[in-house]
Amino acid sequence: MRYSTTVPNEPDTHDDFKPTNKLENSGLTLKDLVEQDVKDNPVMLYMKGVPDLPQCGFSSLAVRVLKQYNVPLGARNILEDPELKSAVKAFSHWPTFPQIFIKGEFIGGSDIILNMHQTGELKEKLQDISANQEKSE
Repeated sequence: MRYSTTVPNEPDTHDDFKPTNKLENSGLTLKDLVEQDVKDNPVMLYMKGVPDLPQCGFSSLAVRVLKQYNVPLGARNILEDPELKSAVKAFSHWPTFPQIFIKGEFIGGSDIILNMHQTGELKEKLQDISANQEKSE
């Protein structure tokens, strides 16, 4: 599983230990980063917290539903970067989080994922992802 997280900038932390902003030197914009995330991760989740430690009930619900399918899960914590949060909203044209993308397509939030899970639609959508995951292990 790939998660992205950063540490807050502590004024009393030595420069050697402060997190670096890889975007600053890469020439990537936040829009580019979101596009890359969605393209590179069969299941991409923009959430509050990270899958192992969700920071809100809706993010927790989305993670619990998605983990039932044993699919690789890419995730970014939108609480760490207000600009990333805005970039994701602009990319999806959706105001709330979590936001789930499957195979490059914006799906919605935890309520939509839960509904798709209950109707069997999510299983169909994730079928080839979990099958590919099993082959590569």
